[in-house]
Amino acid sequence: MPLIAHSKLPSFERLAKQGETILSIERAQHQTIRELHIGLLNMMPDSALEATERQFFRLIGHSNQIAQFYVHPFSLSSIKRGKHAIAHIKEHYRTFEEIKLQGLDALIITGANVTDPDLQLAPFYEQLREVVDWSYENVTSTLCSCLATHAVLEFKYGQKRKAVGKKHWGVFPHQVIDRTHPLVKGVNTRFDIPHSRFNEVTESQFEEAKAVVLAKSPIGVHLAVSPDLFRIVFFQGHPEYDSISLLKEYKREVSLYLEKSTSDYPPFPSNYLSLQSRAILTEYRARLINKTATIKEFPEELLTKTLDNTWHDSASAIINNWIGCVYQVTNENIRKPFMQTIDPNNPLNLEK
Repeated sequence: MPLIAHSKLPSFERLAKQGETILSIERAQHQTIRELHIGLLNMMPDSALEATERQFFRLIGHSNQIAQFYVHPFSLSSIKRGKHAIAHIKEHYRTFEEIKLQGLDALIITGANVTDPDLQLAPFYEQLREVVDWSYENVTSTLCSCLATHAVLEFKYGQKRKAVGKKHWGVFPHQVIDRTHPLVKGVNTRFDIPHSRFNEVTESQFEEAKAVVLAKSPIGVHLAVSPDLFRIVFFQGHPEYDSISLLKEYKREVSLYLEKSTSDYPPFPSNYLSLQSRAILTEYRARLINKTATIKEFPEELLTKTLDNTWHDSASAIINNWIGCVYQVTNENIRKPFMQTIDPNNPLNLEK
């Protein structure tokens, strides 16, 4: 989302009416080009920790090029980790205490692998709540992914997630509901997003929280914003996923089945695999069950070549818009969330 200085020329007036970001001459003259500091609270399990980093770093890196970005990853000490992950976090991550001392302009909170609908059973529940409370008072905008969306809706709005009965996973088409919001400018009115979850916050629950739904699909809401229209951005899907992410997840599910950690062989992710790929995996399953193949022979390399990615452009556009909006309203002082002229109850000055 480019920042355009307002002019009295008719072309600029038309852009303003079309919802482009138009700055007054006075404000443009005082606009300081500076770095943005974005926190990444990574709660994913060890097997997906580094991949999730790369995915969000890529989305940020491909976004609005109006500033230099500093991304500050951190995690929660209450999440049990293995030796490799502990070493990685120690070398590359900050602590939450360090994050609080420094401050942030924006924050991304990832999902986490917690299947029980009762989030209070999660070992990191209280620590996550502390981060959410701090971010709302100190950060311009917080973007929540999947479980983080469920947690924030519970913490701030009393909306507890519900089990969906079966795992929602695959790639699903979504429709933009509110085409006027800056977060969806330049985004296709229909776009795909991967989902992978056993639980959901329903559309009626978003409405009870007075959140504004921006995009949804037959399996539920994907994109929504808090009642102030910007300070919290909710993703219920996983736009950060790589093309291969769901295939790797399917492989992990097969491994869990072989280890007898789950009783059912995993179903295929919806709208993701070609007919030929499904046939290959069906034949592989028969070999596994007959004990003529092992998990080491999972045909990952063969199937990777057949996968399509139908969500990356829309995901990049939304992240681009989000960062552009943060840049418009954040204070030059990193310890303050908004410019003095910004109304925290309506930071983007949108019609409600």
